[in-house]
Amino acid sequence: MAFDPKLQKLYELKKQAKLGGGQKRIEAQHKKGKLTARERIDLLLDDGSFTEMDMFVKHRCKDFGLDKEHYLSDGVITGYGTINSRLVFVFSQDFTVFGGSLSETYARKICKIMDMALKVGAPVIGINDSGGARIQEGVDSLGGYADIFLRNTLCSGVIPQISIVAGPCAGGAVYSPAITDFIFMVQNTSYMFVTGPNVVKTVTHEKVSFEELGGAMTHNSKSGVAHFACENEIEAFNFARQLMSYIPLNNLEDPPFLEPTDSNDRIEEELNNIVPDNPNKPYDMKEVIAHIVDNGEFFEIQKHWAANIIVGFARLGGHSVGIVGNQPMVLAGVLDIDSSCKAGRFIRFCDCFNIPLITFVDVPGFLPGTVQEFGGIIKHGAKLLYAYCEATVPKITVITRKAYGGAYDVMSSKHIRGDINLAWPSAELAVMGPKGAVEIIFKKEIASAENPEEMLEDKLNSFIDEFANPYKAAEHGYIDDVIEPKYTRPQLIRALQMLETKSDTNPSKKHGNIPL
Repeated sequence: MAFDPKLQKLYELKKQAKLGGGQKRIEAQHKKGKLTARERIDLLLDDGSFTEMDMFVKHRCKDFGLDKEHYLSDGVITGYGTINSRLVFVFSQDFTVFGGSLSETYARKICKIMDMALKVGAPVIGINDSGGARIQEGVDSLGGYADIFLRNTLCSGVIPQISIVAGPCAGGAVYSPAITDFIFMVQNTSYMFVTGPNVVKTVTHEKVSFEELGGAMTHNSKSGVAHFACENEIEAFNFARQLMSYIPLNNLEDPPFLEPTDSNDRIEEELNNIVPDNPNKPYDMKEVIAHIVDNGEFFEIQKHWAANIIVGFARLGGHSVGIVGNQPMVLAGVLDIDSSCKAGRFIRFCDCFNIPLITFVDVPGFLPGTVQEFGGIIKHGAKLLYAYCEATVPKITVITRKAYGGAYDVMSSKHIRGDINLAWPSAELAVMGPKGAVEIIFKKEIASAENPEEMLEDKLNSFIDEFANPYKAAEHGYIDDVIEPKYTRPQLIRALQMLETKSDTNPSKKHGNIPL
C-alpha cells in the first residue's frame, strides 16, 4: 500500500491527542491513584462503543503565553457511546491538560454534546476532574461555565444527568454537578467546595482540610450534596452503570424492563412477624423492602445522609420502581429537614422519568424542637408534601405501623392522590400516639378520677382497641385494603400492572413554586 502523508498526519494528530498533557503528566495522574480521562470513559462505557467528538479542538487564548502552548482536545474528552447497549453522551475532564481547567472552547465542547443529547433524548454523564476556570481566559471561561449551567437546567427533567466527581471540583464548577440528578464521589481523591480551605481560613479563621471541607464522606453524610461515596473510580463507574439499568433514556420513555427471574406470587412468611408487638421497638425497613422486591435487590441512594428515610431503586415483576420508606431504626423514622429534602428530590426525579413510586410508611410525625423549627421544618417538610402531591406516576403506599399526624398526610396518603393505599393489620392511623390522644381527650375525666392512673390505663386500652388500627381509615376508603403482610409482594405487583395505563395531569402552568 502506497504511503499516504495525509493519513499519516491524521494518525500522528490522533496519537498526540490521546496523550493529553503528555506522558509525564499521565504518570503523575496514576501516582495519585487516579485514572486518565480516556481510561475513565473506557471503564464507564461498553467496550469499543465510544465515538469521540471534537478531538482536534484547541483553545484560542493568546494572553499570558498560552498562544505558545496548545493541546489537542483542550482538556476535555467528549462524545457518545453505550451502557448495556443503551445510548449515553459523556464528557471526561482531563487533569493532565492545564489541570483540567475550563476554557471557552472546552465549554463549547461540553455544550455541543449536551445539545445533541437533548435532541436525541439520551442521558449525559460528566466525569469531573478540574482545577476550575482557566484564569488566563478571564470572563470567557466564566461565561463557558454559565453556558453549561443553562444547559443543565434546560435538560433537567428531560434527560437524566449524572456527575462522577473523580478529582477536584471547586468554585463555580460545583454548580453543574449540583443541578444534575445524581452525584458520585470517590473517597480520598475527589472533593467539592465553593471556596477552598485557604479562603475559609482567611475569612472565618477555621482550619479545615480538603477532605473535611469537601470530601466524599462530607458530602455523603453531612451536606447531602452527593448521592454515592465510592471506594475507587472503578466502583463509581460500576455503580453508575447499575443506576442506568433502572432509569429511562429520557422523559418520554418508560424505564427499562427486565424479564423477572423471581416469582410474582412469591409470599414471605417472615413479613408476618417483622413488626414488633411493642410499638416503641424498632425494626429494619430495609429488611421489609428486601423481602418484597425482585430477588431482594435494592439500589439505595444517599444511604449515608438522613438515614431516617430510605430512598432507592428496585424492581417489582421486572418493572423499575422508586422506593421511599421511613426507617424505624433511625430516629424512629421521624421526618425532619434533611429527610424531607432527600425524599422530596428523589420523588421528583422518579416523577420526571415515569418511575412508579412505592412508599413504606412507619412514621411517628415530624421531629419537634427549636433546631428543626428555626431551621425551617415547615418549609422543608412542605417540599416532601409538594413532591408527592405533584407526582402523577403510579403511587402505591403500604402502611406497616405508625402513620401519625401531618406525616400521615405527607407520606403519599390517599388524600394527595395515592393510587393504591394498603395497610398491614399492625398499622395505626391517627393524629397522634394513643397515650397522647387519651391524655388530651379525657383530660378532665382523668384529673377528677379517684385513681387517675387507673382511669388513664382503662381509657388507653379502650382507645387502642377502637382506634389504634387501620380499620377506621378503611371504613372511610382512605385505605383500599388491609392485607396480610406476607402477601405484600404479589399485591404490589398486581397494583402496578393495573396502573400501567394510568394517566393523570396537573393544571396547565409554566411551573409551580415549590417552597425552597
